[in-house]
Amino acid sequence: MIAPRGQNSDNIFKTVMPSGAIPARAGVGFKAEHAVDIFENADPVAWFEVHPENYMVSGGPRLHMLTQLRERFPLSMHGVGVSLGGGAPLDKNHLRSLRALVDRFEPGLVSEHIAWSGHDGKYLADLLPTPLTSASLAHLVDAIDQMQSAVGRRILIENPTSYLALPQNSMPETDFILQAARQSGCGLLIDVNNIFISAHNLGFDANSYIDVLPGDLIGEIHLAGHEQDADTSDNVLIDTHSRPVASPVWALYQRLIDRIGAKPTLIEWDNDIPDWQMLAREAEQANRVIDACENQPRRGAL
Repeated sequence: MIAPRGQNSDNIFKTVMPSGAIPARAGVGFKAEHAVDIFENADPVAWFEVHPENYMVSGGPRLHMLTQLRERFPLSMHGVGVSLGGGAPLDKNHLRSLRALVDRFEPGLVSEHIAWSGHDGKYLADLLPTPLTSASLAHLVDAIDQMQSAVGRRILIENPTSYLALPQNSMPETDFILQAARQSGCGLLIDVNNIFISAHNLGFDANSYIDVLPGDLIGEIHLAGHEQDADTSDNVLIDTHSRPVASPVWALYQRLIDRIGAKPTLIEWDNDIPDWQMLAREAEQANRVIDACENQPRRGAL
């Protein structure tokens, strides 16, 4: 079980070292249509991320392909269905299925979103926003405790994408996610594209957000593309994962790792899937930024 809050709970799972540790290099999300290219020559990609919900089956081609992938590469499992941020009890069957996958494939990292996707026994195919309140924080910490206990592993939690400020919000998002991590002992998955989108949509400074993130809590970074909402005149940016990483997102990423050092970095591309060569080029660019930051002094890491 997790130690009570405030009693060094962040040390409980640090001794659990999976055999497939994720290197501080670029990875991409695994797509079956890229399997031939990947198994023939995956350079420059060092690891792959999958959504475990796609593999919660008893057998068949999906698990066979994932087994082949795991034999060759480290894996990260990035959940989309635990519903950590909803305040409701977590689905024990879902957690048991997740634990079975974790035990079988030994991913280097396990992560989930600060969001909710279920209510009253019904699953909603979306990642919906969690209010930034003290009550929501307490529910989130309890949910993280449940998930970490269920999978026997320290997890990472991902910062959300915001399209509007919820009226009940009572604390800055950075305070919310840092308190959640420190109270539960989990780590952070920092999605730089989410920060850029939220800053644009809500009107805060993305650089200031990046600059308060402690490097010791960050276990993984996500990069992705976005688009402007064509159905409104409000210049809202949407987290579509359907385009190359935008220049200002690359700049934020460089700002972050210049300060905290290299971290495992995922290129997310889930819609309008490009050919393998395009994904490989995005991974190459991330590796170039990593290589450049490793050859220069850190600038005041927190």
